[in-house]
Amino acid sequence: MRFPRAALVTLALGAVAALACGPRDEPVDRADAAPKHVPASTAPAPASAPASKTERPRIVMLGDSLTAGLGLATTEAYPALIQQRLNDRKLNYEVVNAGVSGDTSAGGLSRLDWALAGDVRILVVALGGNDALRGLPPKQLKQNLAHIIERAQGRGVDVVLAGMDAPPNWGRQYIVEFHQVYPELAKQYRVAFVPFLLQGVAGSAELNQPDGIHPTAKGARILADNVWAVLEPIAGTR
Repeated sequence: MRFPRAALVTLALGAVAALACGPRDEPVDRADAAPKHVPASTAPAPASAPASKTERPRIVMLGDSLTAGLGLATTEAYPALIQQRLNDRKLNYEVVNAGVSGDTSAGGLSRLDWALAGDVRILVVALGGNDALRGLPPKQLKQNLAHIIERAQGRGVDVVLAGMDAPPNWGRQYIVEFHQVYPELAKQYRVAFVPFLLQGVAGSAELNQPDGIHPTAKGARILADNVWAVLEPIAGTR
């Protein structure tokens, strides 16, 4: 699924804001910047957060500022909302918000060992928005995401892949190639797939903060709906 054109324009206009919101993650080793494993419902996502002392199996949300919940209270970010739904259904998982603002797929890959530490059962991969905003090659995005999936599956971790689309300023060919990365990987590795993380939110002034790219609390609830629809069946049987 692709952005409607209005949403693509919104995403392009939000590029500067998005890139200014966090560290400039180039494809270099950033393991020292990886966030500690903390419950999404009780602790912030930054790297300085204290390590979790719980012993529950984990669901890790590996992403960028959309996952970190930039501009929102910790309890309003979609990983925290997923934690609440798990609690309500008495599914005994700890959700780890491993979102880092400004992160690319290369940045996510570089801190994967941090993300997979402990008893991780499910990994939600929600990366690529910053790759698109920077015009990084879709082939590079695909390679990075493939390595993340392979390493997670190699540890017996179920993967949920959340799709993203590119803004229009890089041209139609780039948009198409970028879009194809996610369904192709989902099919190749047989992973659960959220076609578009921002479905129902992108392009809506009501559901986005003034930067036009990061969801409001109401928008984050829709992101949680999008992820939960795919995640719940896995969490319920894991």
